[in-house]
Formats: sequence, C-alpha cells, structure tokens
Amino acid sequence: MRQALWLLLETLGSLLAIACLLRAYMNRVGIGSRNQIGQFILAVTDWLVRPLRRLVPAGGRLDWASIVAALLVSSVLAFLFVSMFGARQVPSFGAVLLLSLFWLVKWSLWLLTVLVIVQAVLSWVNPYAPIAPTIDALTRPFLAPIRRVVPLIGGVDLSPLVLILGIQVLLTLIQSMVPGLLAFGA
Repeated sequence: MRQALWLLLETLGSLLAIACLLRAYMNRVGIGSRNQIGQFILAVTDWLVRPLRRLVPAGGRLDWASIVAALLVSSVLAFLFVSMFGARQVPSFGAVLLLSLFWLVKWSLWLLTVLVIVQAVLSWVNPYAPIAPTIDALTRPFLAPIRRVVPLIGGVDLSPLVLILGIQVLLTLIQSMVPGLLAFGA
C-alpha cells in the first residue's frame, strides 16, 4: 500500500516541481506565456508561485519564486519519502535537503532529455508545429555548442543524440554519488 501511495505522491509532486523548474527556465530564456506550453505551465504553477513572489524577491532574469517552489515541493517529497521508507526516527534535515536537491537535478536533466527528444521528433515529423519554436528556444542553448563541434553527418544533426548521451552519463554519475551523500547528510 505504501508503494502505491508513494508512486502517486512522487508522480504528482515531481510533475509539479518540473513545471516550476520549466517556468523558471522559460523565464530565463525569455519565453513568455503566450504559447501553449507557457499557458499550461502558468496555469499549473501559479497557485504556488504567485504567493512566493511576495516573499522571494526577483533577481534579474532568474525566477527565484519558481525555483523556491520547486525546492519546496521536492523537500516535502523527500521528507515524505524518508518518513515512509526510512528508519522509524525523525528524518534529518541534511538527508532531506540533499535528497530534494538530488531530485531537482535529476528532474531537470530528465526534463532536458524529454525536450530534446520532442525537438528532434518535431524536426523530423512536423517542424512547423505550433510548439516547435518554443521547444527549439528551450533546447537551443544546450544544442548550439554541440552543433559547433559535431558536424552534420549525411545531413543528419547528431547533436541531440550527443546531448542525451551526455545527460545519461551525468545522471549515472550523480546516481552513484547519492548513497554517500545521504549517509553524510544523515
């Protein structure tokens, strides 16, 4: 029963945290809410981010309220996870904070992976889709440096593949560090 409850909590919480991260990133890149993705993200996260805007000052192009919202959601999830599956004691602040930061990094990398896959598929199937410019603007900062180094091979852009491979290596390295970090944070 706990696993089913955790699956539901993790799914809903991680999707909300990812939406908050995407909102912050879209603000950083300068993508407004006049597109379909922006409207959806704004509708999903506004109830959480708007009250935080009164407490967290804006910092240039960084949307600190959205970042804090994502951190709050991941911290609540980490606390619930450690409470549900950890030892029968009160979870330590360090372990909860490290786990929530790890999850934020992991979710950010998975979000980037999904965006790159969507961008690659759209470029093959329907490059003129209404969401294509938004996805391109979100992935361009990561793909452009790779495109400068990796040439087209037979007219095929391999930069999405290189980026996804790099993300997977990074995820593997981060995943291998987590047990040691959590032991340290306990």
